[in-house]
Amino acid sequence: MFRKVGGAMLEPILTPPENGRVRITWIGHASFFLQFAGNSVVVDPNWAKWHGPVKRQRHPGLRLHEVPEVDLVLVTHAHFDHLHKPSLKILQSTDGIVVPRGSASLVKKLGFSAVHEVRIWDEIRVKGMEIIHTPCHHWGARYVHDTHRDYGGYIVKADGKSVFHCGDSTYFDGFTEIGKRHDIDIALMPIGAYKSPSGRDVHMNPEQAVRAFADLGAKVLIPMHYGTFPLGNEALHEPVERLLTEADRLGISDKILVPEEGVGIEW
Repeated sequence: MFRKVGGAMLEPILTPPENGRVRITWIGHASFFLQFAGNSVVVDPNWAKWHGPVKRQRHPGLRLHEVPEVDLVLVTHAHFDHLHKPSLKILQSTDGIVVPRGSASLVKKLGFSAVHEVRIWDEIRVKGMEIIHTPCHHWGARYVHDTHRDYGGYIVKADGKSVFHCGDSTYFDGFTEIGKRHDIDIALMPIGAYKSPSGRDVHMNPEQAVRAFADLGAKVLIPMHYGTFPLGNEALHEPVERLLTEADRLGISDKILVPEEGVGIEW
């Protein structure tokens, strides 16, 4: 609990990438800042220092107040580590926030100009950017009995690039269906919290994330959902080590990009 928080908060790159490229900045946990030549989004923003008794182990890669206004904010599901209201209250977006079906009531008073509630495979088009809500195998309740809330991931398409944010998920055959429906350049895949304290099978392990990546047919895998909040019983360093070992075994190490918080990766 008293371990010193690692990492550093950096200044975001405000100039957009060149045409035909995307810049992906991992903020930490499942939070990302995605920039295209003419569009930008933030996914699952979370600058919390604590989640109940769980302390953040690494600083967010960007300072919250320095993140520029984006086109949209995307939230994959209502769990507290993905839908963090204090962070959402500060972020600014021109075209509102996108949430799964059943979660609009959680964000409608947070100051967004519009709330887009989506079902699986719904598509939203904003300023030439396309957002597709994709299935996953998880659950969406924020408390105990609000099981009506949906959950999923997103594909963001803009300027000829496509980025898939998985959200939280166990491994399931739906990844193949996603890959059949949409070409994916970069897959942001969760690799941590697989040794759940509850014993439930609720998150993929690194080897399953690689298998899901293969099912998707994506070109590059960027891992997430590890190292920030110790939500599983595995060691903090274990997920990335297992990911790289599996990638090496399969001969796909060149397809894995392990990010540093706050450092933009252009592709």
